[in-house]
Amino acid sequence: MTACALMLIGGGSGVGKTTVAWEVSVLLKERSTAHCLIEGDFMDQIHPAPADDPQRAAITERNTAAVWANYAALGQRRLIYTNTMSILDGPMIRRAMGGGEIHTTHVLLTAEESTVRARLARREIGSQLAPHIASSLRNARLLDRDAPTGTVRVPTDDRPVREIAHDVLRAAGW
Repeated sequence: MTACALMLIGGGSGVGKTTVAWEVSVLLKERSTAHCLIEGDFMDQIHPAPADDPQRAAITERNTAAVWANYAALGQRRLIYTNTMSILDGPMIRRAMGGGEIHTTHVLLTAEESTVRARLARREIGSQLAPHIASSLRNARLLDRDAPTGTVRVPTDDRPVREIAHDVLRAAGW
């Protein structure tokens, strides 16, 4: 089996994970580089949610494994996976990919608090803005503290998305 490559893009809400991942995908398409993209937020959207964290992680892993299996059956060997905590979930995502030789790049997108607040205020129109901001800032601190060795931090404040995507691709060597 050919070695696989995994790019984990993480960061608090409002740093631009999804937007950057889509732009990375566009750049790879322009280069005719085969790849696939999984938005991890959709791998555990279930209500009622499993009662405990291990069950929730298990559904994420099973769903990711199922989607990856379909991509791998088509010959894909590069996966871009985005989720707030993805840089901490590398072992689980690699298991979902079947283990083996998987070159993993951890990318932590960052943004100043004022940027996060402004972005989330544009996006959140319901009653959950304040809790969403608090959660994002708490997660950003946790990710910065617990990021695996070798994690590449890429700031997103006041930068064009395409420029950020180029930085992410350089970090992965893709």
